[in-house]
Amino acid sequence: MRAGKLRHRIQLQQQVQVQDSETGAVALAWQDWPAPGRKLWASIEPLSARDFIAAQAAQSEVSARIVLRYRVGVLASMRALYRAKVYAIHGVLPDPDSGIEYLTLPVSEGVKDG
Repeated sequence: MRAGKLRHRIQLQQQVQVQDSETGAVALAWQDWPAPGRKLWASIEPLSARDFIAAQAAQSEVSARIVLRYRVGVLASMRALYRAKVYAIHGVLPDPDSGIEYLTLPVSEGVKDG
């Protein structure tokens, strides 16, 4: 993966439980991953019409793919933020050669509640 292709700065977030200090109620919130404000270099590529046809109905909601350098701990339960867009992650696919060079994340645009 050439560094020049990774031209977008994305923020990954994971869902965590937070407890209200006054009421003790537990709620879900999104927390930056791997650290607050730490953005990762990535490539966001919209899928072509041919990709949509190949995906058929089972994956028709997937509208793009995000490619980033390999990182341990990236999960499909996370979401990605880029500018004002929220991308729900549908899977984490390692590269087919070494498995540790880059990750491909099939994503759809829209709010992800978890």
